[in-house]
Amino acid sequence: MNVKLSQCFIAVDDHDKALAFYRDALGLEVRNDVGFEGMRWVTVGSPDQPDVEIVLEPPLADPNASPADRQAVAELLAKGMLRGVIFASDDVDKTFETVRAAGGEVLQEPVDQPYGVRDCAFRDPAGNMVRFTQPRKP
Repeated sequence: MNVKLSQCFIAVDDHDKALAFYRDALGLEVRNDVGFEGMRWVTVGSPDQPDVEIVLEPPLADPNASPADRQAVAELLAKGMLRGVIFASDDVDKTFETVRAAGGEVLQEPVDQPYGVRDCAFRDPAGNMVRFTQPRKP
């Protein structure tokens, strides 16, 4: 049996701002951009991983969600309380400088972690934490 990651989801409240971050700052390619029932889903991915996509979707895409649930999720997103994503990088310091120069909101500058990686962190335009990590060099 072979199981591997195909898609993961990141909640965004403004697809155009999200694209400016994920496509323009990070260099991910847009694979799909679809509207359906008043909502929009955009998939992006690394050119180096053609079989893995990140779906940028509305904060609560379930059409059966109540207005109260939609509001609660939107508030959590605005506070940065929803989980983000961790990207691997072959040069965290260069990635950090590229994303910072593109206007990314810095949460953590590159640092060597005690658990064997060098990493940094940003917030995307919706408030999600996005980390970049690379194995520490001996």
